[in-house]
Amino acid sequence: MSEHFYQHLTELAQSRPQHIALEDAQQQLSYVTLIGEIDARIARLHAFGAARVGLALDNGIDWALWDLALLFAGVVNVPLPGFFSPAQLAHVAEQAGLDTLIGPPGLGESLGFAPASDTALYQRRVDAAPTVPEGTAKITFTSGTSGAPKGVCLDAGAPLRVAESLAEIAAGCGVQRHLAMLPLATLLENIGGLYAPLWLGATSILPGLASLGWQGASGFNVTLAHRQFDRYRPHSLILVPQLLEALLGGSPHPAANGTRFIAVGGARVSPSLLEDARSAGWPVYEGYGLSECASVITLNRPGDNIPGSVGRPLPHTDVRLADDGEVLAGGSTMLGYLGDDTPLPPFWPTGDLGRWEDGRLVLVGRRKQLFITAYGRNVDPAWVEAELTAEPAIAQAWVHGEALPANRALLVPSHPTIDDIQLADAVAAANARLPDYARVTHWRRTAPFTASEGLATANGRLRRGALAAHYRDWLEAPLDAMTLTTPANHSAENAS
Repeated sequence: MSEHFYQHLTELAQSRPQHIALEDAQQQLSYVTLIGEIDARIARLHAFGAARVGLALDNGIDWALWDLALLFAGVVNVPLPGFFSPAQLAHVAEQAGLDTLIGPPGLGESLGFAPASDTALYQRRVDAAPTVPEGTAKITFTSGTSGAPKGVCLDAGAPLRVAESLAEIAAGCGVQRHLAMLPLATLLENIGGLYAPLWLGATSILPGLASLGWQGASGFNVTLAHRQFDRYRPHSLILVPQLLEALLGGSPHPAANGTRFIAVGGARVSPSLLEDARSAGWPVYEGYGLSECASVITLNRPGDNIPGSVGRPLPHTDVRLADDGEVLAGGSTMLGYLGDDTPLPPFWPTGDLGRWEDGRLVLVGRRKQLFITAYGRNVDPAWVEAELTAEPAIAQAWVHGEALPANRALLVPSHPTIDDIQLADAVAAANARLPDYARVTHWRRTAPFTASEGLATANGRLRRGALAAHYRDWLEAPLDAMTLTTPANHSAENAS
């Protein structure tokens, strides 16, 4: 299918040669020059024998051109998210067997690569690269439900089938300018913000993440984002819930600049947030997907946008429900996890529970304990809790962050004499070992979680559902009413 995409871009270069394909803050690239730029990068990859390449650039035309070159060259592409910690990047480089890196100065050397004579490339010798499923074109690593994120192996066709489905919806809205608000290393933006606009013959606008207001993985400056809306006047955006919430409070909103389609996904979206957006006239459409299914599998759309649902399946997908309500997805599923040769089922078990309402999917819960933050990052709370309880001051910890912009924790001190300053220092020490999306920002001390109260099992394992019910008022409290913990702010409120 990558050959078909390449041919399609070649035809666009003939039919609309001067139309802008890619744009960032420094330059514009027309369709007539796009293929030549891609071909030049393909030649460079082949000249240096690149087989598995880590792509670690900021959003921009350069990221897009290298990504497309890797796709068409048949070279395995491993996008490296900027929000990964150094330890996670090193893990990915080793697990994927990267022999080449395309990234900023200093990163390659820190991961054991040496500069090549081509100034864009860093390389290293890999004697025995880990095996990958036959046909693997891209390995996308999740944000990491633990310290060692999994690699999802996709062939070239799976993301392109999703892109074609999304392009069909965008075409119906008259979309001709898409502004990438999420990192291109995120599969959702890679497909929806790069491949889909190019499939449509539209313009993909790719400014650097800092200029959009991103501050790390979990911070955002809404003023900078609105400046980009004013500058680029995009027709479409892809947002995670926290970005929608932040942007909704700003002025003017994107619809005032001609925005016609705003897809929201990556984490559970609050019904009240969607209602607020729709009441304000925002063209917001909730969707659902996961990396194992090459991102989007269902999406609301104009004329068929039902609050409370995540929409109908896209044309390329086949979505079913198991007897117990688990969502099973087929159509564009992964080839497998990196380093795991377990045979795959014909329909991928998503771990989410759902029901059908008039042909639209409604999600009702999650089978697994991991949560997804409002920024779309997967986090296994047990991983964070293990880092917290590794500190001598903390005996027990319970971490919660589902659809929240900042993770919360309840902490049980290891001894009654442990004060809040010591707890704050312990949290800071644990946070220093975690990437920013997994860190605890708000916390309270509490009484021990015991089996007698139904908050833990007899062997000490946390009963997460019981904890969520017991502390519901605290979990639902506004963030501005909670205590922010930093090394310079050692106060905390008692939750016991």
